[in-house]
Amino acid sequence: MRHFSRAGFIRCLQVLPVAFLLLVADPATAATFPWPAKGDQLVGRLGTAVVAAGETLLDIARRHDLGLEEIVAANPGVDPWLPPVGTRVVLPTEYVLPPAPWEGIIVNLPELRLYYFPPPAKDGSRVVKTYPLGIGSEGRAIPATVTKIVEKKVDPAWTVPASILAEHAAEGMPLSKVVPPGPDNPLGRYAMRLGLTSYLIHGTNRPFSVGMRISHGCLRMYPENIAELFPDVPVGTKVHILNQPYKAGWRDGVLYLEAHAPLAEGGLESRQNFTPIVTAVIAVSDQAIGDAAWEEAMRAVKQVSGLPVPITARKPSPPRPAAQPAERWLVQVGAFEDAAGVARMTETVRRLGLPVVTRATVKRGLCRVMSGPYAGWDAAISVSRRLRRATGTPGILVAGELLEYAKACAATDNLVLNDQVP
Repeated sequence: MRHFSRAGFIRCLQVLPVAFLLLVADPATAATFPWPAKGDQLVGRLGTAVVAAGETLLDIARRHDLGLEEIVAANPGVDPWLPPVGTRVVLPTEYVLPPAPWEGIIVNLPELRLYYFPPPAKDGSRVVKTYPLGIGSEGRAIPATVTKIVEKKVDPAWTVPASILAEHAAEGMPLSKVVPPGPDNPLGRYAMRLGLTSYLIHGTNRPFSVGMRISHGCLRMYPENIAELFPDVPVGTKVHILNQPYKAGWRDGVLYLEAHAPLAEGGLESRQNFTPIVTAVIAVSDQAIGDAAWEEAMRAVKQVSGLPVPITARKPSPPRPAAQPAERWLVQVGAFEDAAGVARMTETVRRLGLPVVTRATVKRGLCRVMSGPYAGWDAAISVSRRLRRATGTPGILVAGELLEYAKACAATDNLVLNDQVP
């Protein structure tokens, strides 16, 4: 059982003095890793720490440059406030790099983490740096976009937005319209303004909030982290803001999936629609993904530990299948638990003028939505590319023999589906 309540945690921290919160742990500097090998997308390695007397997971997280929610997710069942002395705690310090150009800054909101890709050193070598973040509470998250750093300030004053002034006044805790630099300033010592001018990457006078959804929308960093990052990032640096709860990548011939809880307002119902997971995996894989690998992927999604989970190994590239008169191929475009998801994807494919079939995967309780069957590999590949352009979802090629032994989904009994070979 997970002994963690965000609301209870915040209430507890609100009664603690700022001075205590600033000293809650010996701070660490950025996690810095060598550039991954060609063809790989992972950096870092998982670590462990042993709980000492009087330690909380918050202490351990900050010491290892982690946020609270990520260390709690990696250690289900461990009380974050009273972990038993001697408990071996998993440190989630292995990362699948985000699916965006590896340049400048990438922020991935669901994992509450920032990645910085400095320019190459004089000898051509490169590194990756990563830092935990506090982000906007539900309904206040910064939107996914591409922007840049437009301004940097040391010891910034905080001009309080009218909405926050009203909110604090209603709670009986009025604020001044301008909070000067100093220990009571929520922006900390350093702030970098984004092209979305109401949003900042900044420090904080309450470092406990790093690694949680607790801000009004800005991106908070540990004081020691922003002090390290600030001088390295010039004005004009590109910033990618992503909303990617599922990341997939290779390391040493093994494919990993890293799953985080989707943002509540993000619209990704992971228990209903597995298409985002399929999309993340297929985007980095040039080989067929077997049922055993999908089983591992779905298990990782349900656990949402935030740890990269191995799901399959790289196989030698098979020769392109030779065309045969009786050869049939299907193009899978989604896998769903709910009939509504099946109906939506079915209608999308139909609008493109393509035939649709469904087949049940009984073991996983999913309904696979596919287009086809198609007579030949080339025809199926052409449809897969067309579906990617139209929906953003890469199609998975499935042998047509599936039609012979798998049953149509019960959830789609009321749908008229086309089983004809074009």
